[in-house]
Amino acid sequence: MPVIRSLGRAASQLLQSSGCGCGVSLVPVRAIGVSPRQVASDASFHSVTFSESDHPRVLITGGLGQLGVGLAKLLRKRFGKNNVILSDIRKPADNVFYSGPFIFADILDYKNLREIVVNNRITWLFHYSALLSAVGEANVPLARAVNITGLHNVLDIAAEHNLRLFVPSTIGAFGPTSPRDPTPDLCIQRPRTIYGVSKVHAELMGEYYHYRYGLDFRCLRYPGIISADSQPGGGTTDYAVQIFHDAIKTGKFKCYLRPDTRLPMMYIDDCLKATLEIMEAPAEALTMRTYNINAMSFNPEELAQEVQKYVPELQVTYNVDQVKQAIADSWPMNFDDSNARRDWGWKHDYDLPELVTTMFSYLGSDSRIAQAN
Repeated sequence: MPVIRSLGRAASQLLQSSGCGCGVSLVPVRAIGVSPRQVASDASFHSVTFSESDHPRVLITGGLGQLGVGLAKLLRKRFGKNNVILSDIRKPADNVFYSGPFIFADILDYKNLREIVVNNRITWLFHYSALLSAVGEANVPLARAVNITGLHNVLDIAAEHNLRLFVPSTIGAFGPTSPRDPTPDLCIQRPRTIYGVSKVHAELMGEYYHYRYGLDFRCLRYPGIISADSQPGGGTTDYAVQIFHDAIKTGKFKCYLRPDTRLPMMYIDDCLKATLEIMEAPAEALTMRTYNINAMSFNPEELAQEVQKYVPELQVTYNVDQVKQAIADSWPMNFDDSNARRDWGWKHDYDLPELVTTMFSYLGSDSRIAQAN
């Protein structure tokens, strides 16, 4: 594997503006070996369970992205404030810094990451560092470094130190030759973005480490995630967040996808709930290591109609971004998550009407919304 070299100021600026929470520093990194460091080929690992420890000791990488802060809040409520460490390479806001333990963690610095795991006696690791779909296409070398090389470091450390490891996957792990409506857990994938390719790589490497080394690897394929407390971060599904901000601020929304572009979506609370549930599920209940999860599927036109119930004068126009449209056209229209519902009892709480109501309640009052209500 080639040495990852410094990616320069332009890459650094892109990383800071992407909102991805990627744990990566733009400095030279030594070549990564193809086999786990000091991991015997015949080793047998197991994860720390609640019978061995009162609570897991948790590390979240890429913690300042869309999901990390919310996940930390949920896990701290469950396991205690000091048992959950949030990490990133960016400086956190005051409210994040003072809400619980926060440290600098660079996923491309193997030694630093290993020291964090050892010194803090980590038993669960949530690996959220990644560049999203559209951002990754704009800078493939950076996406390759963060999404693939960083993953290799995390896998090796998790295997060496007997961690329970969660790595999210995505609708972007599928491609134009995949069945789209519905998309089952097991089918041809063949994505055409570096983001999707890196996520298929993560799924397969995680499963390989599970079967080869006994690593307790767990993975969920997330649909598009919608939340009120984070800004859109460059993903193809982020129009479904932007529309709420634009409806409140200007009453005008320009969508970069066609009005009939149907994609699976989920409200962030359902996403975080599913993530905790898969990590707490007994290993014997899991018939696979990577699961689809879903809540709803809609297109921009259907979402706009629901939003207009709160902001009737919202003006929606369509200016199709050909790159994002091509990505969306290669993704699933609807996820089949029947295995997750059967194996570990997955059940979502938010459908489209509840999603829209919740988003507006969190984003604050506005004269247009107040009059509509």
